[in-house]
Amino acid sequence: MLQVRRLITILITYIFLTVTSSSCVDELLSETLVYSNNFSTLDLRNFTNARLFIFQGDTVAGFYHNEELKVRVLDLPPHNALRITIDVLAHDSWDGNVDDGISGPDFWYFKIDDEEVYRTTFSNTVCVSSFCLRQSFPHEYFRQNFPKTGAIQTYNVGRCNTGPNNLGTTKYRVTKIIPHFGNDVKLTMGDELLQLNANSPLCDESWSVSKIEVSAMELR
Repeated sequence: MLQVRRLITILITYIFLTVTSSSCVDELLSETLVYSNNFSTLDLRNFTNARLFIFQGDTVAGFYHNEELKVRVLDLPPHNALRITIDVLAHDSWDGNVDDGISGPDFWYFKIDDEEVYRTTFSNTVCVSSFCLRQSFPHEYFRQNFPKTGAIQTYNVGRCNTGPNNLGTTKYRVTKIIPHFGNDVKLTMGDELLQLNANSPLCDESWSVSKIEVSAMELR
């Protein structure tokens, strides 16, 4: 049932964006940034399951492993679409699309008002001719892209930066335009991570959020 609802949501979104993008120059009537949070002021209002820590000198929300982070944005102005931008930090040994029942696939997703609108995978592995665990980002799952494709920043250290799982951290920017008309919106970010052969799965792979932005749009 969940899969059917997700397919219906994707279809509605595709039709909406196809129709609203038919005009070449005047389809965007207005866009207003209504919410921006990089956690530098420790603002966790209207969050569920939020916690903060310092990574490479920046305050970020995290870290998470098989969990969800939620925030509700209130008092939206009149609009018919939202632009959602989320900066995600993938820490340590994300294994991307590998589907072996032991170490992956490693999914990250987000929902709008409890409806999943985006699902992808990240890979922090080294890619050589004999071994390359590919990821779906910047596309939705299932696509085969090289590890760290589309990253906006890479770090030499992971969150657990000692031992064999030090494969670094990669920052990705996820941006989606979603049809929306309500006075408020609930954003849910989450993961489905698999690492059955790790002594500490939480240390082996986790994720954080360094920034969330929501813009209200009027499209025609």
